[in-house]
Amino acid sequence: MKSPVTRSRGIAIATVAAFAVALIPVGAATAAPAAKCDNRNNNTIAKLLECVDADGAMEHLEAFQAIADANGGNRAAGLPGYEASVDYVVDTLEAAGWNVSIDEFPYTFVGPSTLDQILPTPASYPTGPFTGSGPGNVTAAVTAVDLQLGLGNTSTSGCEAADFAGFPAGNIALVQRGTCPFADKAVNAEAAGAGGVIIFNQGNLASDDRQGLIVGTLGGPNVVGIPVVGASYEQGVALSQAGSTARVFVPAPEQRPQKNVIAELPGTNDDNVVMAGAHLDSVQAGPGINDNGSGSAALLDLAQNISKLKPENTIRLAWWGAEESGLIGSEEYVAELSQEEQDRIALYLNFDMVASPNYIFMVYDGNESGWLAPEGVPIPDGSTEIENLFERYYTSVGEPYDDAQFSGRSDYDAFIRVGIPAGGLFTGAEVVKTAQQEEIWGGIAGESYDQCYHQVCDTIDNINEHAMGVNADAVALAVLAYSYSTESVNGVAGVAIPGGLNLPAAAGPEGTIGGNAGGLDHDHDHGPSDLD
Repeated sequence: MKSPVTRSRGIAIATVAAFAVALIPVGAATAAPAAKCDNRNNNTIAKLLECVDADGAMEHLEAFQAIADANGGNRAAGLPGYEASVDYVVDTLEAAGWNVSIDEFPYTFVGPSTLDQILPTPASYPTGPFTGSGPGNVTAAVTAVDLQLGLGNTSTSGCEAADFAGFPAGNIALVQRGTCPFADKAVNAEAAGAGGVIIFNQGNLASDDRQGLIVGTLGGPNVVGIPVVGASYEQGVALSQAGSTARVFVPAPEQRPQKNVIAELPGTNDDNVVMAGAHLDSVQAGPGINDNGSGSAALLDLAQNISKLKPENTIRLAWWGAEESGLIGSEEYVAELSQEEQDRIALYLNFDMVASPNYIFMVYDGNESGWLAPEGVPIPDGSTEIENLFERYYTSVGEPYDDAQFSGRSDYDAFIRVGIPAGGLFTGAEVVKTAQQEEIWGGIAGESYDQCYHQVCDTIDNINEHAMGVNADAVALAVLAYSYSTESVNGVAGVAIPGGLNLPAAAGPEGTIGGNAGGLDHDHDHGPSDLD
């Protein structure tokens, strides 16, 4: 029986305690038989890591894949695959004995969009609507706007009103990524009388992130009243041909309330809540098995293996909805918390893309040793201590790691905005692996960390099981450790971990990310919005 749909907001936390550290590395353990793990209290690091592993997470990923296969190939917010994913998570948690609630929030759904080239060569292109697009169904001639084609270009297409001088009213404006926010390009096109807008990738570099399909955000709802869709660089070049005609369709938005799944394991100190989360939804283009079935599966495997724990601090796990539409589920959740409820949350751990096929291991850079946080992104006190715990874990199992920018571009953003310490793990998205990184982590230099990022091929075959296993243990260790004490993060003393934490000092990041440059600055990006 499913949990009733309720606005479950009355649970939060506000504490963190220190760990006794014996410098004895903890190794990633081999999984114990299922019955052994099911029937015991995994209350020590050693016992828990014996039970949490890649195999357990892969079972959940296979379930997410089956859900996508049965529901149009995706698990996107507003579509049946997401609802089925919610049901699966709720059923799994309730079977394990967790207190489960559904947190419903408003959501504006925009269905699949269309981009067809009619002349000179008919073709249908994969696309999507930019957040803030208006609806519309426009078939018209395509007018290219101040394009610069070829590698090394410095496109400013559509950034100035003058770019649209003499623009034929009613035509579809074809503009190129580069230099200014997408919103400027769309607003200028609408002011010039365009009936629709196609924004295609810049093509200034050979890498996937500058060649492939781009679908971003205009920075808010209802920015323009005309349809705005995305295209790849190659498609933009095809559409720029003389005599080009196209059809652009963005359906009218619908109100389709969505759901976060919240699970709780009460602790002795219910005023100090240890929270961890992962987004459950995929993009409409594919099943989202790495992004973010991987984080969701790691949390599910953990939940099954600590259900008999009697924690000192309350543990709360979250599976967020509509993250791919702009972090909506987590933002709505935090916005509805009272100040008292926010103060009860000791810390928030975020797990978004933790098994990329061409991975490198990364930790959110709370101390800004490798990346400066973007202007305006706060790093609450205690976040550096969370980073240090994950770094010590990687060191304990002999895995090199690096920094991921503390960018706020995933579900932890809502938490840090209200002063809650945060941290998390990331194994990479569309950015290309370097030769230096191949030497350290293996894989293939010159290819993206995840070549199927936001694509139909983000399937069960897009998972690196080694990365999945290492990070499943990292997730489990951190949640269990903080369930005993968050003193190191927020000063709230707890109790000692049975058997100790047993982690060495951190070895330090590898420093391969280029020192506040090199592409990882957009971390896990949910639609570029600026000049990146």
